[in-house]
Amino acid sequence: MARWIPTKREKYGVAIYNYDAARDVELSLQVGDTVHILEMHEGWYRGYTLRNKAKKGIFPSTYIHLKEATVQDGGQNETVIPSELPLVQELTSTLREWAVIWHQLYVENKKTLFRQVQQMTYSLIEWRSQILSGTLPKDELAELKKKVTAKIDYGNRILGLDLVVRDDNGNILDPDATSTIALFKAHETASERVNERIQEERSLQQDLGLRGQAIFNSTHTYSLYVNVKNFVCNIGEDAELLMSLYDPDQSLFISENYLVRWGSTGMPKEIEKLNNLQAVFTDLSSSDLIRPRISLVCQIVRVGHMELKEGKKHTCGLRRPFGVAVMDITDIIHGKVDDEEKQHFIPFQQIAMETYIRQRQLIMAPLITSHVIGENEPLTSVFNKVIAAKEVNHKGQGLWVSLKLLPGDLAQVQKDFSHLVDRSTAVARKMGFPEIILPGDVRNDIYITLVHGEFDKGKKKTPKNVEVTMSVHDEDGNLVEKAIHPGAGYEGISEYKSVVYYQVKQPCWYETVKVSIAIEEVSRCHLRFTFRHRSSQESRDKSEKAFGMAFVKLMNADGTTLQDGRHNLIVYKGENKKMEDAKCYLTLPGTKMEERDGPSVKHQPHITNFTPTKDSTKDSFQIATLICSTKLTQNVDLLGLLNWRSNSQNIGHNLKKLMEVDGGEIVKFLQDTLDALFNIMMEMSDNESYDFLVFDALVFIISLIGDIKFQHFNPVLETYIYKHFSATLAYVKLTKVLNYYVGNAEDATKTELLFAALKALKYLFRFIVQSRVLYLRFYGKSEDGDEFNNAIRKLFLSFNVLMDRPLEEAVKIKGAALKYLPSIINDVKLVFDPVELSVLFSKFIQSIPDNQLVRQKLNCMTKIVDSDLFRQAECRDVLLPLLVDQLSGQLDDNSSKPDHEACSQLLSNILEVLDRKEVGPTAVHIQLIMERLLRRINRTVIGMSRQSPHIGSFVACMTAILRQMEDSHYNHYISTFKTRQDLIDFLMETFIMFKDLIGKNVYANDWMVMTMMQSRVFLRAINQYTSVLNRFFLDQTSFELQLWNNYFHLAVAFLTHDSLQLENFSQAKRNKMVKKYGDMRKDIGFKIRDMWYNLGPHKIKFIPSMVGPVLEVTLTPEPELQKATIPIFFDMMQCEFNFSGSRNFHMFENELITKLDQEVEGGRGDESYKILLEKLLLEHCRKHKYLSSSGEVFALLVSSLLENLLDYRTSMHDGSKENRMSCTVNVLNFYKEKKREDIYIRYLYKLRDLHIECENYTEAAYTLLLHAELLQWSDKPCTPHLLQRDSYYVYSQQELKEKLYQEIIAFFDKGKMWEKAIQLSKELAEMYENKVFDYEGLSILLVRSVDFNGRNEGVQEAQKIPVSPTTDG
Repeated sequence: MARWIPTKREKYGVAIYNYDAARDVELSLQVGDTVHILEMHEGWYRGYTLRNKAKKGIFPSTYIHLKEATVQDGGQNETVIPSELPLVQELTSTLREWAVIWHQLYVENKKTLFRQVQQMTYSLIEWRSQILSGTLPKDELAELKKKVTAKIDYGNRILGLDLVVRDDNGNILDPDATSTIALFKAHETASERVNERIQEERSLQQDLGLRGQAIFNSTHTYSLYVNVKNFVCNIGEDAELLMSLYDPDQSLFISENYLVRWGSTGMPKEIEKLNNLQAVFTDLSSSDLIRPRISLVCQIVRVGHMELKEGKKHTCGLRRPFGVAVMDITDIIHGKVDDEEKQHFIPFQQIAMETYIRQRQLIMAPLITSHVIGENEPLTSVFNKVIAAKEVNHKGQGLWVSLKLLPGDLAQVQKDFSHLVDRSTAVARKMGFPEIILPGDVRNDIYITLVHGEFDKGKKKTPKNVEVTMSVHDEDGNLVEKAIHPGAGYEGISEYKSVVYYQVKQPCWYETVKVSIAIEEVSRCHLRFTFRHRSSQESRDKSEKAFGMAFVKLMNADGTTLQDGRHNLIVYKGENKKMEDAKCYLTLPGTKMEERDGPSVKHQPHITNFTPTKDSTKDSFQIATLICSTKLTQNVDLLGLLNWRSNSQNIGHNLKKLMEVDGGEIVKFLQDTLDALFNIMMEMSDNESYDFLVFDALVFIISLIGDIKFQHFNPVLETYIYKHFSATLAYVKLTKVLNYYVGNAEDATKTELLFAALKALKYLFRFIVQSRVLYLRFYGKSEDGDEFNNAIRKLFLSFNVLMDRPLEEAVKIKGAALKYLPSIINDVKLVFDPVELSVLFSKFIQSIPDNQLVRQKLNCMTKIVDSDLFRQAECRDVLLPLLVDQLSGQLDDNSSKPDHEACSQLLSNILEVLDRKEVGPTAVHIQLIMERLLRRINRTVIGMSRQSPHIGSFVACMTAILRQMEDSHYNHYISTFKTRQDLIDFLMETFIMFKDLIGKNVYANDWMVMTMMQSRVFLRAINQYTSVLNRFFLDQTSFELQLWNNYFHLAVAFLTHDSLQLENFSQAKRNKMVKKYGDMRKDIGFKIRDMWYNLGPHKIKFIPSMVGPVLEVTLTPEPELQKATIPIFFDMMQCEFNFSGSRNFHMFENELITKLDQEVEGGRGDESYKILLEKLLLEHCRKHKYLSSSGEVFALLVSSLLENLLDYRTSMHDGSKENRMSCTVNVLNFYKEKKREDIYIRYLYKLRDLHIECENYTEAAYTLLLHAELLQWSDKPCTPHLLQRDSYYVYSQQELKEKLYQEIIAFFDKGKMWEKAIQLSKELAEMYENKVFDYEGLSILLVRSVDFNGRNEGVQEAQKIPVSPTTDG
């Protein structure tokens, strides 16, 4: 017969079909079961499923899909680990766990949650297959990983499963490889993340307006995506659509234009743009999002004849105003509407300017609303009128667009929304910089707006139809090609022609174009505007020459760029050739302002016939400019500073003025500005005043980069420091000025400067240290002796003097020093001895008077701990005693108001560093913390409210200390207690605190990893302390009863804690916990057994008090533990028998019966426990000389009681009422027989309640009568067990019996047993009359008795009278 062969490669697989076992040797499989394969033989495998490892069997190999896996530990201990990504394994186990719950939800008909789990499961399955496909790029895989982990964590929370703790990359944290503090913080982070997600989901369901707020809250730059679907308008000529964003409240255009050229055929001019008219308006900042109103506006410009009806002989190609379309997009910008599929209709509003419309207005229905918008109105007022008009008579004409607000700048939205924004999407930028300027953002856009003009009609009878042609030329007059951009979506053009207004004397264009030229060309270029009258007759139009020109240079004579704002240009007239000669006109002033400020031009000979229009001084032309450039500046002072060598007498002025320059201007020239500052400092070293000005300027620039708007320039500043900065002696000057400021802190005039310098301290020191590093590299150490080190020492000395001054003085400066001084550590230690630096910082902290700036001081120390200094063992030797001192003072019992938050933060960070591998030896440091702080922390935890937000952190710190303590630390710690009482107090505190923390866990229920880690640490600590009990508190003279008692109660509380009851968990969770932590109940249970047996003659002191706790231990459904601990019961019987003197074990017996009743009623114990208890007790008793008979009787008695109690419990859950009553009576009889009145009475009341439930009032009365019979008509006080749950406030048995009789009589009355009611009433009446003399009570009772008599006689009469079948009216 062929043999089964152990498998080598086929180790791990998944069932792909269901398989029902036909024989005992076979193994049933369900689809999805994971199997571990042990052997194979002729198409069959032998193995087991991972959900039930105990049952092995055979199954067909064709039912299994094999998977890659690695095998660890051969033979019996063989384990299989799948060779999949950890995330895939987590997904698999999560889906399996959820599937079980999903099934339960279906059975329980919880529809909402069922569907929720269904959707989440489908998502996870889909994502799992995507990950397994192996086709995802790295960035997409990382993104998907985030989505998967977020979904798993969210699902676990809503299903009440344990929180999964992850590292920054989303991988599950290994608690063994993670410090306690890091684990605690990871739990906090994970919890917050899930809470945020739940909040998001709720917001989503409640208000769609809040959708995506989380994404938008963390973003500073936004983009608006616009997709033009269609444009319907009856024009009959080509048109240009110019779309932009507009603020109606400020009458301000926010963005440049997006241009669409629309053909006369009703389609885009370029056929390839059909269905592809998409633009994205970028660089919007959060300040744009909070504008009260924002509109998407569109100007429609007709390109054709002067008037629509004109024919072939008329001029064509003229740009004429035609209409506008406006849509309020405030809701979209505010994120209240978010549907990229929805198409919005923007109605078209025509501008009334055509002659034929004016003529036909009387006979045809008006195309527009009653308030006519004329073509000579400024565009902004046209838009404002349309926005103000609620209705537009559009007759179906207008634009169809879809819109969506996207978080992020252009690069970000191209990445995140690649299905919307791609390389072909037109980009319309904001006219201005975004809220955050990025270092690599090179931009050189000059926006020119043709505002308005006024032109004399000259010899004409009507005003001219003026067309402005704009072009860009260099100083030689050469045209700069394709420099003008009328709108995004198209290449640049060389000449831009304005819209022509018909016979308007003062045309208002408001047309904005963008001029883009290379930065180096700007200084040579100017804008030229030529003005020409356009005739509607083609023949006359051709003969029209330009009647004027204007120009403006882009750069001023002083090197600054043309200022933003409006400029009135001089309109020159003359010969056309002269107008085109740049050399001729560039010598003239371009603007009215230049003319006013500059030298007179009258005597220049070569400008004859080329003058500002003297005959028509009214001719004027205005433009507006806006420059968005990362390389051009309009600031004279900044330019003066950059060119300081050519203007050295103004250095002081320019340095002071630098503080007033706009931040955006400075960051554009960051490197140049810093170079200028250090060059001034080094080259003008003879003038000390410059040192202070340069220092202040440097502080100003560093502060500027701290601003959120420019924070992205931090890397630029750092790159400058480490790559470009070269001033080797700058450190001398900078430390000198800083020392001066700190040393003269009392000087009120210097306070603000010093405060600013302290805020900039981190980067100031980076300059100082880099300068020193460069110096040492070039000159070595020999040159300056100890000058640098002395400067640092002097600085700290100045700080110490400052901190020691009375608190009210310079409190702001002191706070700043504490906040910012630690930021210099990592840099300074590169050029300064770290140990000495640690000493300097220690003295700095000690210089602060006690109880002053406590929080700031603790936060300062926390930053020191976070620095590189604390990671060096020799520096810790200096720093840690100081830190421990400060913490000890804060956590002292006498401390008035300790700052728990700052203390826990400092302590956490210390312990976190000490737990790292790379920080050198830490045993001495742990010992110091243990000696000085452990007990303080314990007391803090004991005294702290469980509602305090800091309790979790302190418990984590305490756990961290205990976890980091070696066995030698424990032994040393015990030896530090000076007196025996001190040690007792410590152990008492610890046991009580542990028990309290176990009973009322400070962590959330789903923090399973944290709870288990804490339990493991507590278990080790408890075991360490038990050896102390055995060593010091066990013998006859030194025995400490209360201490041992506390130990036993703590150990039992630990063993019975919910988090360790494996059988209450799902199979998946149980497997996970056993694999990671084992069953801790066994460890502590065996320890309890050993400690009990160690007690020897002291055991009797724990009987009967320890019976209940030991019973709880034995009821733990873990067979090994039960077998080990049930014999303790026999030991207790034996102990009481030997030591009590009465040669019995009644105390133990009574206590066990009482506790057993309570535990079984609480749901613990089962048939197997009953069998094991009886078996073990009988075994031990039968071996004993004196207990064999009485012990055997007791064992059988307990077994019989257990049987009755288990039957009673089962019947209460699912039995019929009769069965419940019968089980209750059985238990009653048992307790009656055992004379256990207390429990007997308890069950009497349970039986009474059952009778009332079934409306058996007579039986209820008889049941209560059994209680009454136990009482006497005497003044004997009631013992507590006689008073049951319906207890009346009575003192004597007589009072209780009276009350019971009243209740019994009432029940007999309800049950119509009046005879019995009368009988009891007589007994009660006699007592009232002869014993207590309560005549009022007697009268009431007699009246009721008469009533009972009447009713009883009535019933008897009714029974005697025969019933007649007929009645005689």
